[in-house]
Amino acid sequence: MSTEVNNESGVEVDEGLIVSLAGHVLERMGINPLAELSILIVDEEAMSVLHEQWMGEPGPTDVLAFPMDELRPGPGPGPRHEGDVPTDPALLGDVVLCPQVAAKQAAEAGHSTEAELELLCTHGILHLLGYDHAEPDEHKEMFGLQGELLESWREVRPQR
Repeated sequence: MSTEVNNESGVEVDEGLIVSLAGHVLERMGINPLAELSILIVDEEAMSVLHEQWMGEPGPTDVLAFPMDELRPGPGPGPRHEGDVPTDPALLGDVVLCPQVAAKQAAEAGHSTEAELELLCTHGILHLLGYDHAEPDEHKEMFGLQGELLESWREVRPQR
C-alpha cells in the first residue's frame, strides 16, 4: 500500500502509526497492495472550510473522506487465503483528519487522542471503500466492521 500522510495541523501526530493502521485496514479489507491512499491532517480552520464547502455544514468536523476510484473491498475482513483475488489497484482517495476535534472527542470518550485518530482514520477509509451509516442497517454494518478492524489492529499495533 502506498499511504501518504501530510500533516498541516500544527499538532504532532504519529504519522508512522497512521500509515501502519491504514495498511492494516486496507489489507484486512482485501485491497490490492498497489492501491494508493492520501491522509491529510489539518487544523480546525481548514477543516471548517472543507466541511462547509463539501458538506454544507458550519464548523470543523472530525473526519472527511473524498473517494477517487470506485472500489469495493475484496472477500471480506480477515486473513487473506491462498487463491483470494485482491481488488484492482486504485487511487482510493483522501481521508482528512482534524486532531483538535479528535482531542475533544477523545476526552469526552475517555480515551487518548491517538486512539480517537485511529478510530477516525479507520472510519474515513471505510467511507472511501463505499461504506456509509445514513440508514440503520448501514450504520450497524459499518460500525460493526470498524469495531472488528480496530480490535484486530490492537492485536498487531506497534508499541511506541
